[in-house]
Amino acid sequence: MVKQILYGHMVDMGGIPVRQPLPTNSIEQIDPFLLLHHHTGNFKENTDPKNVGVGPHPHRGFSPVTFIYRGDVHHRDSRNNSSVVKAGGVQWMNAGMGIIHSERPSKELTEKGGTQEIIQLWINTPQSEKMNQPEYQAYQKEDLPKLSNELSVVAGKQETITGPAKSEMPIVALMGIVNTGEKVTINAPFKHSMLYVLNKSVRIVDHGLVEQHNLVVFEEDTNVVELEAESDVKILFLSADPLNEPLATYGPFVMNTQSEIMEAMRDYQMGKMGVLIEEFE
Repeated sequence: MVKQILYGHMVDMGGIPVRQPLPTNSIEQIDPFLLLHHHTGNFKENTDPKNVGVGPHPHRGFSPVTFIYRGDVHHRDSRNNSSVVKAGGVQWMNAGMGIIHSERPSKELTEKGGTQEIIQLWINTPQSEKMNQPEYQAYQKEDLPKLSNELSVVAGKQETITGPAKSEMPIVALMGIVNTGEKVTINAPFKHSMLYVLNKSVRIVDHGLVEQHNLVVFEEDTNVVELEAESDVKILFLSADPLNEPLATYGPFVMNTQSEIMEAMRDYQMGKMGVLIEEFE
């Protein structure tokens, strides 16, 4: 059932500390999942939101998805989207042919002070869909149906429940908390499934206990994952079929060939991905 377990070591991403179980030195991707970053940050009262978070930057060719576990994230982009999503919610963006966005804590969070805990996941886009128009989706906690008490279905189907997020390929994504003493059965309908444990530990039936900050990668023939929680544990579960396509990456661009990467860089420099001028009240 369990193929491998990848630990989320701390890395520095432009001055922001994150745990990164994927990619590793030896594993480029768990196709179509390219990257998983787990970040926790604390803000003092009256912090200037212009000086924290991630400022404007471009993307093309994949979907950066942000799962918010504590605090909030204010998303702004060059397609005039601007929204604050709070704990328990998700920001799902298909970068498509190119978009510029920023991701910062809200004015409310930085004024009051508090903690932000998020996971950012990069999901590759099929070659035929990479130059689609960008699309941004924002879902608050109350927008997401529940598989159990505090475990939300973000995308895909679980029994009779369907998550609202639209993706460029069939995918299952669950986020939230498995409560103390709770047993949860998760359907894993696709070949590549994985589970990230944010805190504490969770028991996988027929495997054993998995500690925090570990990414569990399941064997391709795994159809069901059963979890048992000894205490409230925050998790992220994902399942999708591999694209099995060539992969060319450079920073914020994910394409299929190096010439497409060069084209993406040129288009960004020429302003074809739009302009984002952040406004702070």
